[in-house]
Amino acid sequence: MNTRKRIAMIAHDNRKHDLLDWVRCNRGVLLHHDLFATGTTGAILASELGLDITRFASGPPGGDQQVGAAIVEGRIDFVVFFSDPLEPHPHDVDVKALLRIAVVYNIPVACNRATADFLVRLPS
Repeated sequence: MNTRKRIAMIAHDNRKHDLLDWVRCNRGVLLHHDLFATGTTGAILASELGLDITRFASGPPGGDQQVGAAIVEGRIDFVVFFSDPLEPHPHDVDVKALLRIAVVYNIPVACNRATADFLVRLPS
């Protein structure tokens, strides 16, 4: 993994607040990395915390697929994906495709705060 990590962040609607809290707590660390996010999540993080975030489309119209493509192209080092496992999502097949690509390319995916904390603090 590079010294400057390239981190993709995604959150389903019911988990956006959780991701915002996590980013707020880790803002000092995240300032030293390249940040990417799907559309609405990226807009919230940028406006609330003043972070420079490269935004993909929102998840349902293709943002999850864009994150997957960035993984294939070697532009993402790990993904923080706070999904909502208790709600059905019409774009569930896109989420599964993204997770499959992450597994194929050996990209770590943090699905909860504990794992995200661990990954963001790993030395390069």
